[in-house]
Amino acid sequence: MTPEIAFQGPRRGADRAVLLAHGAGGDMDAPALTTVADALADAGIPSARFRFPYRSAGRRAPDRAPVLAAAVREAAARLARRTGLPPARIVPGGRSMGGRVCSLVVADEEDPLPALGLVLLGYPLHPPGRPDRPRAEHFPRIRVPCLFVHGTRDAFATPAELRAAARRIRGRVAWHWIDTADHGFRPLRSSGRSPDDVLADAAAAVVRFVAGC
Repeated sequence: MTPEIAFQGPRRGADRAVLLAHGAGGDMDAPALTTVADALADAGIPSARFRFPYRSAGRRAPDRAPVLAAAVREAAARLARRTGLPPARIVPGGRSMGGRVCSLVVADEEDPLPALGLVLLGYPLHPPGRPDRPRAEHFPRIRVPCLFVHGTRDAFATPAELRAAARRIRGRVAWHWIDTADHGFRPLRSSGRSPDDVLADAAAAVVRFVAGC
């Protein structure tokens, strides 16, 4: 199934573009992705948000790994065709599972997807409460710059756990920590920050990273 896709920003003329994949329980219209896409468009950087096949089919459970990976490759190819850019000028990534799938495809042992960098929004390093089940076996094969945007209360990885795992990445690693935020980037009320403030800051961090790749 060809993934549904939403393009944003200039069609031609940019020298890089960003592919955004949604999380397991989310969709391509999740606020974290639309806020990032809006900020990229304002900076003149084209982007594409896409929907994994299971969401298009109305299912809640994610597709098997090969289907998810194939959707990333197809969406990246469509973004490259639309912008006229080579695949190596695209920065894939996204929310939680979507970011992880993109990182797996970029780090594929037999056919790695060319990429300018990776944007990982709330990387799900392990299931909540299960640090003994890390999802970082492919990190040593990642050779492109990576941006992690992560809440300090994220149950899928503490800052210390994520920093330790990311040391195995061969590319440059950048960080944007969201103080008191959980996996959904929701900060504690005591922080004095609203979810919109947090997303705007995260989107600005993505734009800076992508522009600097």
